[in-house]
Amino acid sequence: MTDAASEASIKAVADEVFSTIGSGKQIAPFSSRPGGLTLEDARRVPPLLRQKFIARGETIVGRKIGFTNRTIWPQYGVYAPNWGYMTDRTVRELKATPVLPLADYVEPLIEPEIVFGFVSAPRPDMDDAALIDCVGWIAHGFEIVQSIYPGWKFTPPDTAAANAMHGALLIGARHPMAARKAEWLRELPGFEIDLMRNGEVVDRGTAANVLEGPVSALRYLAQALAEDEGSPPIEAGDIVTTGTLTKAMPVKPGESWSTVLRGVALDGIEIRFA
Repeated sequence: MTDAASEASIKAVADEVFSTIGSGKQIAPFSSRPGGLTLEDARRVPPLLRQKFIARGETIVGRKIGFTNRTIWPQYGVYAPNWGYMTDRTVRELKATPVLPLADYVEPLIEPEIVFGFVSAPRPDMDDAALIDCVGWIAHGFEIVQSIYPGWKFTPPDTAAANAMHGALLIGARHPMAARKAEWLRELPGFEIDLMRNGEVVDRGTAANVLEGPVSALRYLAQALAEDEGSPPIEAGDIVTTGTLTKAMPVKPGESWSTVLRGVALDGIEIRFA
């Protein structure tokens, strides 16, 4: 495709992505097909996916931010963040989902993340303190990402068109932001995390992996949406998860995954897969 790809071509991409997500099937990357797919074209897909989620009876509850962790950029050949929609079908409370079946996800990976719940709309020019004032609660959670493209092989336009590879978000205990605003501002840029499989550490990460910290990831999203005429901004009530703090790791049925955090007032979380 070209920058001037027709509305029908973009609609066809959205139709194929929407019908593939959750089907257990995979498709060839759009960038590998005749005509390809540009990043500009791919950014016209999310508004159409939003319409389709809503038409199916889902409620948009927020966004996931993808590829904020610069340490994984060379692995995937993606060198900038992107975002996707989350709905009431994909977002769950971790305490109500201690075991997650993996049958609905293709090549699933687990990502430990920091999640925010907004009580007011942020502006793209806000500093960290002002952004935090827009947040009502903070939580630690797991995002499950999946690839509709075989082998996690794709280009930036492909992942932008595929709802940023979102599969599910499982949210841990929510903590009020206002009660200790100064402490959150100090802790969030530099805490550390261990990601464990069946009790053994498989990767370690830091908050700084995520665009210098999760609050910086929020600013990226606010700025990106301000420049996107087809997508609404972050609003009060929205949930935003800010990207993986470690490498995204493959998961299998029968495994138990957990985290330990140091330097931030958030407890580790745990989930089992079936």
